Amino acid sequence: MPARKSDSAGTPAKKASAARKPAARKAASGKAAAKSTAARKAAAQKPAAAAAAKKPVKPARPAPASVPGRKERRGVVVSSAMDKTIVVRIDAVRSHEKYRKVVRRTSKLHAHDEHNAASVGDVVRVVETRPISATKHWRLLEVLAKAK
Repeated sequence: MPARKSDSAGTPAKKASAARKPAARKAASGKAAAKSTAARKAAAQKPAAAAAAKKPVKPARPAPASVPGRKERRGVVVSSAMDKTIVVRIDAVRSHEKYRKVVRRTSKLHAHDEHNAASVGDVVRVVETRPISATKHWRLLEVLAKAK
């Protein structure tokens, strides 16, 4: 433990901290109270419209070109009857490995549509995401073409 400085008489010197003295504490709190009342008065004088104008508005974010590390699919919406959910049909056209014949395969998946933007017949782009429900682990990225 560090030793305190002592005066020539051998008695320890008193701490010089102003915050420990009651008179200094009262003066400091009085100054803080004066500052806070002045700040409240200045804030009350500002019009409410100016405070509301400073609040930033988030613009609609465009869909990214690609989401790294996530699967992406293009498909056609076959159902939009559920709230915030669409059913998308994914068509895969591949040639058969052995017979080299073109084979068409389809699969359906459920995708999360936050704003109910897609309707039946729209061509959409969906991206893989965390499981949202028991059957939904895809979300709508963008509507590529609206149905006629």
